Amino acid sequence: MSLHTSFRMQFSARRFFLSPAALLLLALPLTARAQQPVPMPRQPATQPQAKAQTEKPVTVAPAAPLTLAEAIRIGLENNYNIRLARTDEQIAANNVTRGNAGQLPTVNGNVSRTFNINNTRQERGETAPVVINGGKANALNANLTGTWTIFDGFGMFIAYDRLKALNQSQQQLTRATLEETVADITSAYFAVVRESGKIKSIEEALKIGQARIDLTQARVDVGVSAKVEVLTARVDYNADQSALIQQQEALATAKINLNNLLGRSARLDFQPADSIVVARTLDRDAVAQAIQQNNPRLQQARTNIEVATYDRKLVRASRFPEIGLQSGYGLTRNINNAFLINTAQGSVLSSNINRVYGPSYGVVASVPIFDGFNRRRLEQNARIGEEQSQLQLSQTQLQIEAEAEQAYAQYQNRLQLLELEEANILLARENVAIALERYRLGLLTPLALREAQRTQLDAEVRLLDIRYQAKQAEIVLRRLSSGLVQQQGQ
Repeated sequence: MSLHTSFRMQFSARRFFLSPAALLLLALPLTARAQQPVPMPRQPATQPQAKAQTEKPVTVAPAAPLTLAEAIRIGLENNYNIRLARTDEQIAANNVTRGNAGQLPTVNGNVSRTFNINNTRQERGETAPVVINGGKANALNANLTGTWTIFDGFGMFIAYDRLKALNQSQQQLTRATLEETVADITSAYFAVVRESGKIKSIEEALKIGQARIDLTQARVDVGVSAKVEVLTARVDYNADQSALIQQQEALATAKINLNNLLGRSARLDFQPADSIVVARTLDRDAVAQAIQQNNPRLQQARTNIEVATYDRKLVRASRFPEIGLQSGYGLTRNINNAFLINTAQGSVLSSNINRVYGPSYGVVASVPIFDGFNRRRLEQNARIGEEQSQLQLSQTQLQIEAEAEQAYAQYQNRLQLLELEEANILLARENVAIALERYRLGLLTPLALREAQRTQLDAEVRLLDIRYQAKQAEIVLRRLSSGLVQQQGQ
């Protein structure tokens, strides 16, 4: 037997002898766990009540479950953009009246009462002048008048149709605000779900890191590993804890954003009760057809063309004569207590009461002849406004189509990545389980275990991000096709 063969047999025998001993020690309960310092120390046994008092308001009271449907309901009630849009819609609806269009008569009543103190001096020929100081007089004037325009070039009917079109435009704007706000709430809600999922992934990584610390400490205690491996394991554990703290901040920010959209306190804590489920059957042609038929921004742009057309017709109607009816009833009474009556014997002081009353009626007509070419200028501007509305419709349609194409391309891409990452996460989890078991058996280095742990965490984060991005693309497509509010039963 050669020297090389003898040395190899001795080395194999020694390794065979040490490996069962190490396995036996790793299988036994590790008493060294209680002696080593860990990053998250346990509270002393003498303070269980104080710990329970500090955790109670954090884990029970604030973290109420919140579903997506409940979040949307709260947002539809409290969101300020929606509330402002609804008030604008109410104003537009209140303006749709025939009186506001000028189709109904107007009636006005006027009353005036005046009092005078007159000083009078009257001279006649050779007679002595008559002087009256402090003569009192008063007058009462009351009238009731009504006017009714019966023809103005059909402008009153055009104005009424214009008011209805403006109301319809505001309704479409309110619906667009609803769709956009629901989309924002949905995206913000699933952002909270994503950040919560990342925290769970980091917590799983911390469990693996703690198991690595325990196993490494056991190896150090039996003398099969160096202390530097324990220190390295603890450094990696602290790095994961740092990532957890940063991720908790990201989760808090996501919750604040959602609470802001829901119109409630930013400090209100909650736990999302729904998970991210991506619909995988959206069809490009069906979405495009729904956008053309239902998108409120497109509908509003089309309605604005109607409004511009009514504006042009109103200017044209002002070229026609305007005919109106007028009627009224008036009362005038004058009382003068210092009235002089000339007689043969001279001027005699007397009181005078003059009263006039009765109805009045008539027809009023006005014909525009020349107004400095202002009507022609207004009609030209109205035509330009109509062309602007056409351009705005084309621009809006182009922007929406581009946004839909971009969202659908992202949707298709993320679905492919989602299938890949869903399969990849299973491999990553299995890889970590095998790596951890091999590390227990002493067949894997700490660096390789750490690399497997990082690979799984990266795969978990990628899966959460891609699932969220796919859901965002779906939300955009549903918003553009006006399907979000209908989906929630509104």
